[in-house]
Amino acid sequence: MKEYKMRRGEHLGDRMPDLKGSIEEYFGTVSGTEEWEGHELYVVEDPDNPVFERIVAGAAEYGSKKDKLAVHFEERPAEDVIAEGDADAAADAVDAKNEFLLEATGRDAKSRRKSLKREVEDDAPDY
Repeated sequence: MKEYKMRRGEHLGDRMPDLKGSIEEYFGTVSGTEEWEGHELYVVEDPDNPVFERIVAGAAEYGSKKDKLAVHFEERPAEDVIAEGDADAAADAVDAKNEFLLEATGRDAKSRRKSLKREVEDDAPDY
């Protein structure tokens, strides 16, 4: 499960007031919910794109801190997708993930990678 921060001064609830609807728009019908570390997240058991096996996404709320977007994309092995002739679906899957994360967080892929890199560097032990 990955957690994504919003841009400075922005909140998930403002960017995506109907989070469940947005998840369904990008990935398919929400079939239920699942708890993860005390957060109730939406589950898409049968995503529209054949690359995805299952998607879990929702708001990770931390009281006094800003909410984060928690997401886990379970993907099928690339060999299986290609063997079934769904190679084009792989590009669509990448686009759907990036567009969803951009809409939710206000950060593009480059900005998200940079932020993740900073977090890893901040967590590194000092020797």
